[in-house]
Amino acid sequence: MAAARPPGGSGSAAVRRHRGRTRPAPTGGAAARALGALAAAARTRAFWLLAAGFAICGATTNGLVGTHFIPAAHDHGMPQTTAAGLLALVGLFDIAGTIASGWLTDRIDPRVLLAVYYGLRGLSLLVLPSLFAETAGPSMLVFIVFYGLDWVATVPPTVALCREYFGDAGAVVFGWVFASHQLGAGFAATAAGLVRDQLGTYVLAWYVAGGLSIGAAVLSMMLRRRRADRTKLPDVPVNPRSDALT
Repeated sequence: MAAARPPGGSGSAAVRRHRGRTRPAPTGGAAARALGALAAAARTRAFWLLAAGFAICGATTNGLVGTHFIPAAHDHGMPQTTAAGLLALVGLFDIAGTIASGWLTDRIDPRVLLAVYYGLRGLSLLVLPSLFAETAGPSMLVFIVFYGLDWVATVPPTVALCREYFGDAGAVVFGWVFASHQLGAGFAATAAGLVRDQLGTYVLAWYVAGGLSIGAAVLSMMLRRRRADRTKLPDVPVNPRSDALT
C-alpha cells in the first residue's frame, strides 16, 4: 500500500518551503542587539512619543508621589505613619489596576487608554494640594484609590504599542522606553526636592506634574497607525504578521 503524501507535495519539499519562511536567528551579543535596537528605534516618531510619555509617567509616580508624598503630607500636619499607610494603599490598588489595564488593553485602543490614564492622573495631581490635611479625609482616600489603580496601568498599553510598532523587537524597545521612565523619575525626585527647599512648599511641583501628565495624554493621542513609524531593527526580526497593524 502506498504511503500517504502530505498535501502540496513531498515532505522534503514542504520542509524546504517552511525553511524559506523561517525568520533568521538573531546574531551578535545582547548588548549589541540592544544598542542596535535603540539606534533604529530612535529614528522613529513613535519611539520618542512613547519615551516622552513614559518619562512623565515615571516623574509623576516614583519620582514625585513615591518620593515626596510622605514629606508633603507631613508638611500639613499628617503623621508620617498615616502618610506611609496611604502610600501603602497605593501599592495595593496598583495590583488591581495593572491587571484591569491588561484586560482593557486587549479590547481598547492602547492610545486611548494611555490618554485617559495620563489625563485623569494630571487632573488628580492638580487637585491634590487642596486635599492635604492633618487627617486623611474621604477626598484624600478617593485620590489614593484612584492613584493606585492608575500607577502602573500605563504599562500594558505601552508594551502593546511597542509590540505593534516594533514587532518582535518590541520587548527590547520597551526596555529603552522604560529607561526613560527611570530618568523622568530621577529628575522629578530631584526637582521637587529643590522646589520644596526654595519655596517651602510642594504646591508648584504638584501643579507642574499635573500639567505634564495632561501633556502626556496629548502625546499618546499623537501616536498614529502609520507604516512609516515601523522599522525593522537590526538582529531583532520583525514579525511579518504584525505589519497589518500599522
